[in-house]
Amino acid sequence: MAFALPIRIYWEDTDAGGIVFYANYLKFFERARTEWLRSLGIGQQALREATGGIFVVSETTVKYHRPARLDDELIVTARLQEAGRASITIAQEALSKSEPLADGSARLLCEGMIRIGWVDAGTLKPARIPPHVLEAMK
Repeated sequence: MAFALPIRIYWEDTDAGGIVFYANYLKFFERARTEWLRSLGIGQQALREATGGIFVVSETTVKYHRPARLDDELIVTARLQEAGRASITIAQEALSKSEPLADGSARLLCEGMIRIGWVDAGTLKPARIPPHVLEAMK
């Protein structure tokens, strides 16, 4: 089941054409991933202090379907797609509550796959994700 974060679109999120600037979807995805981890009891700063490691984005794939606009309400999701020992892949979507489908469900605006790796915070060398973190995500 996917974690869902509500997001409202503000002026600062839009470009000169009045639609959400394409790179801002990556910010929305980042917020959803952070809040997903927090909902699992994983605070990233506390995790860094306890383990000396951090997550870093190593790969992204994003597909845009429809634009979001000023004042739109979105739902941004995060769902574990795949887990390895040193990296995880997260499937994410930005859905419009402001422009629902005929059946009332939220319309897909943007989808992405984000791969994040676990690294030593000091050296940035890859390391194994702490087992308790992987267990919490499953």
